Amino acid sequence: MTDSWLESIKWDEKGLIPAIAQDYKTGRILMVAWMNQEALQLTVTEQRAIYWSRSRQKLWRKGEESGHVQVLHEVRLDCDNDVLVLQVEQKGGIACHTGRESCFYSVLRDGQWEPVDPVLKNPDDIYKG
Repeated sequence: MTDSWLESIKWDEKGLIPAIAQDYKTGRILMVAWMNQEALQLTVTEQRAIYWSRSRQKLWRKGEESGHVQVLHEVRLDCDNDVLVLQVEQKGGIACHTGRESCFYSVLRDGQWEPVDPVLKNPDDIYKG
C-alpha cells in the first residue's frame, strides 16, 4: 500500500486531524483525540489506535500505560476530509482516563453537567507510578 491516501486528508495548521474513536459493535463514541500523519500511518500499520498527544508533544499508543488498547477495525474519513472516525474494539471496556467506558459521561440536565456513567475502575489503580 502506498501512502497516497494520506494526500486526501486536510490536516490543520499544526498538521493534525481530529479522530473520533467509536466502539465498532455498539457505535458508542468513546473518545476524541488528535492524529498527525505518523500516528495515522502507524495506526493503520499496527492495527491499533495511536494518537498524537498535544500536551506531551509525542505519539501516544492508546493503552500504553493503562492496558486499555484500542484494536482498529476500520478508519473512515468524513466528506470534508478533515475528521476521522476509528471503529475500534476497546480492550478492557475502558476508554477514559477517569476509569469510565467513554469520555462522554456527562449529560446536561437543568443547566448542570451531571456524570451519568459509572467509574468501572479507579484511575489510581489504572495509572500506578
